[in-house]
Amino acid sequence: MKPATPYPDLPTFAAHLRKVLDPEQENKKCILLFAYNGTGKTRLSMDFRNIGKAGDTRDTLYFNAFTEDLFSWDNDLDGDSDRKLKLNKASRFFEGLRGRDLDTSIRVLLRYHANFDFVIEASDQNQEWTVRFFYPGNIDENIKVSRGEENLFIWCFFLAIAELAIAEADAYKWVKFIYIDDPISSLDEHNAVAVANRLAQMLKREENNLKTVISTHHTLFFNVLCNDLKKAKRLFLMKGENGNGYLVRDTGDTPFFYHVAKLVELRKVADSGSIYTYHFGILRSLLEKAASFHGLPGYASCVKRDDDDADGMLHARLLALLSHGSYSLFEPVEMVPENKEYFRRILNDFVERFPFNPELFAEEPSQANVQ
Repeated sequence: MKPATPYPDLPTFAAHLRKVLDPEQENKKCILLFAYNGTGKTRLSMDFRNIGKAGDTRDTLYFNAFTEDLFSWDNDLDGDSDRKLKLNKASRFFEGLRGRDLDTSIRVLLRYHANFDFVIEASDQNQEWTVRFFYPGNIDENIKVSRGEENLFIWCFFLAIAELAIAEADAYKWVKFIYIDDPISSLDEHNAVAVANRLAQMLKREENNLKTVISTHHTLFFNVLCNDLKKAKRLFLMKGENGNGYLVRDTGDTPFFYHVAKLVELRKVADSGSIYTYHFGILRSLLEKAASFHGLPGYASCVKRDDDDADGMLHARLLALLSHGSYSLFEPVEMVPENKEYFRRILNDFVERFPFNPELFAEEPSQANVQ
């Protein structure tokens, strides 16, 4: 197993990502990055953007929570009929709307996911730029789409802009990098696969000379991208011990390596005694995935039953309670000794019942020796 590389903060790691994409360094065309929610993916995307920003000069077209905030709803609370999605026309993101039939490009992308239609009102004569949604054949009805449908529309809007950047359209010639952070947070598995596949096909076009970073917490989305973008650099980002700094592993050719990495991390935590309440949430996540893989009814099926607890209720209830408490990754709370012992017992029993490669738990070189 490859050792983890430590980084003191996200700006330092963002600078490293640019080196990986640099033609004079590693010269990778695409980086796939897996990280759990709360690790700092959105902040990382902005740190990456900020490195290439100086005054009016910039080099990164990005999709993240800030991109989604460029779209906001006016629900017409007074009349309850003139519902529209407002665009922040001051953003350079929307430069491609001027003089281009962007509606058609978005519509082609959207038709794979949704059955509604839309009209963009974004000429220089409009004081306010808006999007109105309707069902085919009923253009006069302004509907409010669901949150998932809204996210799909914004994603297709971004893809249409990205295609202009790949084609080196005048409005986006400044783009050298594309950074995409979690575009499918509200989508079902079918759409997650479809979005990942179409994104990969776009990035693999011969005419695409842009470098790309894609970060996600969605396991299926990450796996599909790994399979479709086989030459991409694959990394797993996690917080350092006790929330200090960050650790990054190169997963190589193993898309699901982050599950194994988390198990190794929990084993180290258990051995060190620095066990915090949020570690129960990570353990439960691993048990849920194991139960799903083995066709078991739930994560409690992966918890060993003690002789005096034939139904396994004690450990299962502890997992349910401690993995759903109000415990923050940003303000870690150390477990009391009794709960630490329960954590170790559940983890050790899981590893014994579902054997993993013992070499995973071999001692790694110290971080000071990691290059």
